[in-house]
Amino acid sequence: MKKILYALVLSCLFMVMGIVSNGNCDQAKAATPVQKWGRLSVKGSSIVNQKGRKVQLKGVSTHGIAWFPQYVNKSCFKSFRKMGVNTIRIAFYSDPGSGYSVDLYKTIDEGVQYATELGMYVILDWHILNDGNPKTHQKQALKFFTRFAKKYKKQKNILYEICNEPNGNVTWEKDIRPYANKVIKRIRKYDKKNIIVVGTPTWSQDVDVVAEKPLKQKNIAYSLHFYAATHKDWNRDKVKKAFKKGLPMLVTEFSICDASGNGGIDKGSAGQWMKLLKKYKIGHVAWNISNKNETSALIKASCKKTGGFTKGNLSKSGRWIAKWWKK
Repeated sequence: MKKILYALVLSCLFMVMGIVSNGNCDQAKAATPVQKWGRLSVKGSSIVNQKGRKVQLKGVSTHGIAWFPQYVNKSCFKSFRKMGVNTIRIAFYSDPGSGYSVDLYKTIDEGVQYATELGMYVILDWHILNDGNPKTHQKQALKFFTRFAKKYKKQKNILYEICNEPNGNVTWEKDIRPYANKVIKRIRKYDKKNIIVVGTPTWSQDVDVVAEKPLKQKNIAYSLHFYAATHKDWNRDKVKKAFKKGLPMLVTEFSICDASGNGGIDKGSAGQWMKLLKKYKIGHVAWNISNKNETSALIKASCKKTGGFTKGNLSKSGRWIAKWWKK
């Protein structure tokens, strides 16, 4: 009788262990960023998850995919996810002189596929830079976002960044706001829910100006860019003012060197930036995934790999930034 009871106890114990084990496996499978947070939205001055709780996106941006398409691959994205990254930004330059080509739509689709398979968020970046004014290529922008909003409207991991860095003789009221209203209307024709990120004046620095008269649409966030060695207290003060006004911001591009993407690293200013972003729970996306011989490149210039990266493959900037992905 004792042997029978002992056997029954062992059987029950193994069953319980099996259930726990399977539960752990299920939890592990559900550990991707998108599975944990679901579709994101904007609530007040914050980006929140499907339950309305504040979240902080932590991401990496490709360089221009016309020049560095080799890093748009699943192994690359996965290696950054292992380091604590939950967001991939795909930089598609909007100016023909800077690599614009509809042939690159395939590369964007591949990037979205890999990020989606990995349960990561993906920012589709209409990368205005040399063209300065978002109105310059507005027709192309409308076609771009029509295509991708139609294709990805049902996905929960998509964010649309509609004008990377407006610059030059460009103002919020005269140029960016009317452009944004048109592009947002076009996106919302197909995708009613996913977040749209709008660039701000002066290379996406003047968030304080936008905070005085933001857009009226829902689920809109605003770009904030900084390069720590150039943008210091005066720029952080703009962020503080905008946040107090209730402006939802997302740092869709930053590095810890100067605004050229090169030069020396300013750890002091960078540390102040990261502490401020952590305090306000503002998401941040580091520039850039490449081994280009410049300070902002996240990969060592000597590293010839295009995926499977470890922290040892990262540049000095990459290693410093990576410490904040786990915090």
